[in-house]
Amino acid sequence: MKFLSKPKFKKNLTLTINFVAILLVVSQVSCKSDRNSKNIVLASNGKIESLDPAQANKLIAIQLISNLGDTLYRINSKGSLIPRLAMDMPRVSNDGLTISIPLREDVLFHDGTIFDAKAMAFSIRRFIKIGTLNYIIDNRIKSIETPEKFLLKINLSRPSSSIKGLLTSINLTPISPSSYSQHQNKFLNNNFIGTGPYKLNSYSPERLSLVPFEDYWGEPPSNSGISYINFNTSTALFSSIKTGQVDILLSHSLEDGHRLALHKLSKKGLLLEEEGPPMQIGYIVFRSNSKLLERKEIRQALLYTIDRSLISRQVSYGLREPLKSLIPPILNKEGNSIWPSYNIGLASKLFRNSGLCDNNKLVLPLTFRSNVPADKLLALTWQEQIKRDLSNCLELSLNGVESTTVYKQLAEAVFDAVILDWTGGYPDPYAYLSPLLDCKKINRDLCEEGEAVFGGTFWANSELQKSLEKSETLFGDNRLNELKKVENLAKDGAALLPVWIVKPRAWSKTNLSQPKFDGSGKLLLGEIIKTNE
Repeated sequence: MKFLSKPKFKKNLTLTINFVAILLVVSQVSCKSDRNSKNIVLASNGKIESLDPAQANKLIAIQLISNLGDTLYRINSKGSLIPRLAMDMPRVSNDGLTISIPLREDVLFHDGTIFDAKAMAFSIRRFIKIGTLNYIIDNRIKSIETPEKFLLKINLSRPSSSIKGLLTSINLTPISPSSYSQHQNKFLNNNFIGTGPYKLNSYSPERLSLVPFEDYWGEPPSNSGISYINFNTSTALFSSIKTGQVDILLSHSLEDGHRLALHKLSKKGLLLEEEGPPMQIGYIVFRSNSKLLERKEIRQALLYTIDRSLISRQVSYGLREPLKSLIPPILNKEGNSIWPSYNIGLASKLFRNSGLCDNNKLVLPLTFRSNVPADKLLALTWQEQIKRDLSNCLELSLNGVESTTVYKQLAEAVFDAVILDWTGGYPDPYAYLSPLLDCKKINRDLCEEGEAVFGGTFWANSELQKSLEKSETLFGDNRLNELKKVENLAKDGAALLPVWIVKPRAWSKTNLSQPKFDGSGKLLLGEIIKTNE
């Protein structure tokens, strides 16, 4: 791979891509928008395989559920906790073990039944029992009480300073106990009965439509409805907004070259563009029980080998900003850069101290998700950079594997090194650190049971585990300092290497109002207005 491309080649490639894009869009007959509909047409890449909040884990499904339902609280654009279905802020007992939440008394589900404390308790208990991502509860909720019709009490097994953030999770979106009575112990994928500003009008994995809920308790949507369409490729998505077939385009799964082109169109006034808060981190996992990487010194050397600035420019044209922390900067007021910067001299020294280099260089298999274009480009760029700077000590051997297979095999100790991304289940530092580092059974510096196994590092540290648990009992600067200690210990363990942070983006036609994101990166569909219907 060359770091520079010839301008003429770029121009010819652009013409070819645009021609292919038109063919792809025309061929996607099933994705044609309804010309007779006044709905706003929203497009992204991703089938909606489930609308059940207990099962949904894809970004586009979570985006749509956030408009079909409400949570107890929401994070606004300034990062503040705002009551939604709750009437007021949560009240925490002196011992930190009971959370009391007064609920709104004017809320109906889409089936006409009343939202109350029992409905909220039903939804939380169901998620704890069958939820795909129920590990975000982390055994914190001991029991749930409904002492009054509109008062919810959550009893905790231990104090938790991140519990308020958890209450904003889309996975805890309440659903109607009446409509889900036959699905208490199983998922309901093709329907959704919640309390949100929109209700589901039609559903298929490829496309669905939302219409305003006429009995919504809050501010009604400013448009006549939303139609979601899935496009199978980034090229088709790019062309769909350029040709006016869709009204809004989300950046999920859009290649960075297309993101840059859309950004340039917005600068020319041909599209509207909006950025959300950066919540998705990209990182590399090093398996600590691998024969190649079981020595910490070798993993520590790898931390110095990646030039984040080069990779940001080469892979994403600077759209993915370099990151040296496992916590998004927006959730860390100090903006700590814990992980080391690129330093090829120090990397070489550490490799040589470990007995590597020259006739005994490390050949490291690096797996990337083959269906994620940015992963492949990251892997290729890093590989070329190593060839240029450190070829006498390190060689990367690349292997592309489809993402579903990668996720299934992470806990099976298959990959020595693998490129992944992560968005916390709710906007709090603990929601980023715990799923990557938590370990329930530690044997020396290896994790035998816990999230570190499912995350593929198999690395653990008893001191880190104690600090992670202690952070849940602290608040303010004391908590941030403890979380900083957790990150420093994780950096020293060198089983994770943060690379970049990604902002969600949306582009819309100019006859729409400016798109807006909330504080957790969800597009506020109800606030979008067509200005010349």
